[in-house]
Amino acid sequence: MAQALVIGSSGGIGSALCAALAEQGWQVTGLSRSEDGLDVTDEASVKQHLGALTGPFHRVIIATGALEIDGYTPEKALKHIEARGMADQFALNTIGPALVMKHALPLLPRDEAAVMAALSARVGSIGDNRAGGWHSYRAAKAALNQIIRGVAIELGRSHKQAVCVALHPGTVTTEFTRKYLGRHPSVPPSEAAANLLRVIDTLTPAQSGRFFDWAGKEVAW
Repeated sequence: MAQALVIGSSGGIGSALCAALAEQGWQVTGLSRSEDGLDVTDEASVKQHLGALTGPFHRVIIATGALEIDGYTPEKALKHIEARGMADQFALNTIGPALVMKHALPLLPRDEAAVMAALSARVGSIGDNRAGGWHSYRAAKAALNQIIRGVAIELGRSHKQAVCVALHPGTVTTEFTRKYLGRHPSVPPSEAAANLLRVIDTLTPAQSGRFFDWAGKEVAW
């Protein structure tokens, strides 16, 4: 039975991804902070948890992240930026996934098809930014996109059948987004998970290093 690894498995999307993968017949390993003590912002924790796993994993999905951290909310204007809040955004939304990818790399099959995907966000697109605001979260997700691009290039040399992509799940009804839904249409986590897995299942190495939304449409960097 092929193995899948979901980081952030206790969250709304993460838990739905675990359930959907299991329904597809995958042997699923889920890791999260609340259930397993995995702190993606602490490399020692990432190394300990991922180092205890036995691959190969043909699916590695990083579903961690937060809009609010320790009371710091998305900024409406430049004057609201605070150094601590911005640093925390980068620690969780950029550095965390980068550390996971670093320590997940040895768990990928070297000569078989595999996908490593991280949940990004359309607001992290520089080309699509027409509203401004949310500076720290936008910048952290944009930085994550750059990490994914670089990892994909590296994987292309060592794991020629592997794919590494950023994925935008759309607006999902979770605790993560509860305060920010407003009038935006949203979907339940189960539907978001099904959409994301549908995209993942169609990816080829030629698409590695790119950014796709829940419908498989490419998002501008």
